[in-house]
Amino acid sequence: MTNSTAERARHRATRRPVTALDTLATSATGSLAVVGRRSAIVAAAGGLALSGALPASAGTADSRADVVPSVDTGTLTVPVREALATSPVVAVPADAGWDFMSPTIKVTPNPEPEPAPVVVRSSTTTARSSSRAATNNPIPQTVNGNAVLEVAARYVGVPYVSGGTTPSGFDCSGFTSYVYRQLGVSLPRTSSAQRNAGQVVSRANAKPGDLIWSPGHVAIYAGGNTQIDAPRPGKTVQFRAIWQSNPVFIRVTG
Repeated sequence: MTNSTAERARHRATRRPVTALDTLATSATGSLAVVGRRSAIVAAAGGLALSGALPASAGTADSRADVVPSVDTGTLTVPVREALATSPVVAVPADAGWDFMSPTIKVTPNPEPEPAPVVVRSSTTTARSSSRAATNNPIPQTVNGNAVLEVAARYVGVPYVSGGTTPSGFDCSGFTSYVYRQLGVSLPRTSSAQRNAGQVVSRANAKPGDLIWSPGHVAIYAGGNTQIDAPRPGKTVQFRAIWQSNPVFIRVTG
């Protein structure tokens, strides 16, 4: 019996045209080993030249990893072709990986800044200050040859300090007692006690180096109408005019 059933015709499905870009993409996405074995990089005189053969399709025999295609060297110079002939084939395993070893970084903090130097007022600085003060307060001629005034003049410019008895600061009686002590004469500490430290003389008979006393203050007579003393807070040892209205002149004999 003849089968009368009509057999349907089979048609191949329409395929998208294959272009050169498709072939290149297929080759590029293959394993690194195939691409490595199909490529050769050689150094040319003016730069680098890359030459290689790509398979016509992924399914041909040339796509095997163990087949190394020939390189088109027709356009290369003789030295380059010789270099290419002796160059090894570079292959990269398909499972190759990479790693990065991070170096150990040691951070050292900046050193602590050194403390600012402490400025100490030296005796030289004090002497310069006294020298400038002496320029502003001229020393009388009566100082020359007078032992008391010569010692007293060294401390012109020293500041007044309440209770002070040293060249770092004087009050009025601290100054007079310090000056006389340099000459081997001991005076009482206070101005009221120095009132009775010697012989009272008249102003006409007073000599440079005698004490000038008034209630609450004592100075050293410098001749004429001048004296040297530690006046009051905010002032310095200086030569100045006698301002007391009725001072007492006292000669200390030692």
